[in-house]
Amino acid sequence: MSFPGLVPDPTTVLMSGRALEEFLAAAVGEYQLITPSSPLPCFALLLGTTEGATHYVERVAFGRNARTSDPGARQEFAESIVPRFGPAYENEVRGWWIDSRDLLRTSREAEAAGLEILGSIHMHPDWHRIGPPMERQFVLSERPTPMDQHVFANTGWPINVVCYLERRGDAIYHALAAWTPPDDPTGQCTALPLRVRTHAPADA
Repeated sequence: MSFPGLVPDPTTVLMSGRALEEFLAAAVGEYQLITPSSPLPCFALLLGTTEGATHYVERVAFGRNARTSDPGARQEFAESIVPRFGPAYENEVRGWWIDSRDLLRTSREAEAAGLEILGSIHMHPDWHRIGPPMERQFVLSERPTPMDQHVFANTGWPINVVCYLERRGDAIYHALAAWTPPDDPTGQCTALPLRVRTHAPADA
């Protein structure tokens, strides 16, 4: 039933704090190993449920990166990604292509738990500070890059979270944003409201 004058609830992402903590632990570990020649990625699948316009993210699931071993990945990078987004993506530690076997296993495990794959989350480091000098004009953030938008459009998952990590002094800070996939590989993503569930001490 609809009521005149009432605005429908927007599509919103509600994320478990524990799921985010698990991803951040992995992302910070990879971040600390990054060198100017190795922009190590960190990627995970988001598992949860959808009710109406709300996506509930309850878990993250990691898998292996098949960027260099999967023939489809090698072909996609050689024929589409490198020509379109530049020779930086010839670096085989840049970019992520989840192993199809891990994707299938995760899908089956999620279904058995009453969940589904809602999308993905991946890390952006402060590459303009720690990357090679010739790439420091490219400032990353929690916004998707053109290459991200291409990937989001191809996967078609409804949720795509970008986690930006930045070192300030001796501490590492993070920022998050959730995005819809664009309507096509040349389109633009739209930001989604993202809320992270806070656990009281008694819930820990």
